[in-house]
Amino acid sequence: MKKLTEDNAARSAAILIFITFALRCLIAGYTGLGIGESYYFRGALNFDLSYFDQPPLFFWLSGISVKIFGLNNFGLRFPAVLLFAGTSWLMFLVTQKLFTAKAGFWAVAAMNLSAVFTVAIACWFQPDAPLMFFWMLATYYIVQLMVGPGAEKSEATRYSRRTWLLWLAVGVSMGFATLSKYHVLFLFAGVFMFVVTNKSQRHWLRHPGPYLAVLITIIMASPVLLWNAQNGWVSFVFQGSRAGASGEHFKLHFDWFFRSIGGQAAFLLPWIWIPIVRQLYISYKLRKQLLAYSFTFWMAILPLVFFTIVTLWSNLQFHFHWQAPGYMMLFIPLGFGIDRCLSTTGKGTVLTRRWLNFAVYFTLITISVLGTHMVTGFWQWYGPKWMVYHFHGDNNDPTIQGVDYTDIKTRFDKEGWTNNPNIFTGTPRWWLTGKVDWALKGTKDIAVFNNDPRNLAFMVEPKKLVGKDAIIISDQEQLDVNADAKPFFDSVTQLPDIDIVRSGRVEYKLQVFYGKNFHVPAAKRMDLPLYRQLVGLPPFGN
Repeated sequence: MKKLTEDNAARSAAILIFITFALRCLIAGYTGLGIGESYYFRGALNFDLSYFDQPPLFFWLSGISVKIFGLNNFGLRFPAVLLFAGTSWLMFLVTQKLFTAKAGFWAVAAMNLSAVFTVAIACWFQPDAPLMFFWMLATYYIVQLMVGPGAEKSEATRYSRRTWLLWLAVGVSMGFATLSKYHVLFLFAGVFMFVVTNKSQRHWLRHPGPYLAVLITIIMASPVLLWNAQNGWVSFVFQGSRAGASGEHFKLHFDWFFRSIGGQAAFLLPWIWIPIVRQLYISYKLRKQLLAYSFTFWMAILPLVFFTIVTLWSNLQFHFHWQAPGYMMLFIPLGFGIDRCLSTTGKGTVLTRRWLNFAVYFTLITISVLGTHMVTGFWQWYGPKWMVYHFHGDNNDPTIQGVDYTDIKTRFDKEGWTNNPNIFTGTPRWWLTGKVDWALKGTKDIAVFNNDPRNLAFMVEPKKLVGKDAIIISDQEQLDVNADAKPFFDSVTQLPDIDIVRSGRVEYKLQVFYGKNFHVPAAKRMDLPLYRQLVGLPPFGN
């Protein structure tokens, strides 16, 4: 590689983005869908104004993509891969405007070396890819208005044609971000805090531009608002409840709090997380000396603090990626920090080069090994399965959750269930329902026999299933099948298990039950959304 300069930094960044884009296309096409992806996929087949868990944009994009590329892993994931390439380029442009072009290259490089960004956000069928892209797109326009070169004269040019067009672009970008994920609230709040804490920017509070941008955002978010109004605001209630206290009595859980911090470090990779956190401190320290640092600080701090602090009382489990928009903004000053270290001579330069080399090799080797193992299962001994058993006593290989359970489809074909119009399917867990649904590619109506069906409650009309039989798939949850599924049938009979096979080796077993004659249970089960729908009530509510 030629020596990085201001003149060739853009070209170098573009080459890096193209290479990583090509590699991610391979990952997207050849690795199985994870639990969340499988659960979400039916939404891509069913166009709606919005959905239970998330706003609709990533469903819409993948719905279009599968019509082009087919209903396969690549078709679902291609929008995420393409959008993250765009996010990386916007990262370069924003960092270039705030600092230098070389800093922009290193910001892109560091972000692409972070585990949660380079795979989960950049490859998977999730709402995060469009959120990050449109968050960065809005940031790109905001920087031109408030922080970038020439922005120091913003008060003098505040009513120029260019200023109005930029505010229109901000509104449209934020609108698309709002259609991506509810995290966009922190984008609004971050910009507001930046404006009110910097005297040179407070004139925007008196300018119609920001309010026009907000109005455009609200108009573009109308599909989400309309769908929620029609469905008892269930999406807002569900997401809002996650930040509430667990249980009847408020109690602080420091174990959840430290688990969140450790999980964030693991998701970013510790050797990237530590420099990122250091940049948060530097941005705070220098926020009154340089607008660029003030901007990155306020755009980063709110999602980081909010989603970490709430874990003191709310069990967010393993959603360590919810802080990702905040971390993304800190790659901007991190890129500048890397460039400064590499532009000098001394011990800091040597350490920075070693750190970069280690990060590159670790990320490439880890993705290659885990990706190959996920597809082939070659690393059985002292691999993921051994580590899980050693630390948790669970003898299951966690990577099997990223394998498509095609053996379910094989069993359905063998038994003649696939083409039988009088048979539907279901499970006692929403996440397993997704895996079953993806294995069958959405060809069968599917139900969740549980009080937490999430979006799947809106994907089928239970009344049309009355009188049909069901194949119920269980992940060793026979007690739940007896308690929550059996009341809906005349009888439920257990059949031979389905073996989930990887490279000729049985790695997982799923229980199979046959339910005869689906009907309304004799006893009221108002705790089950499926029952509520059968008796003419909305799935969620009092």
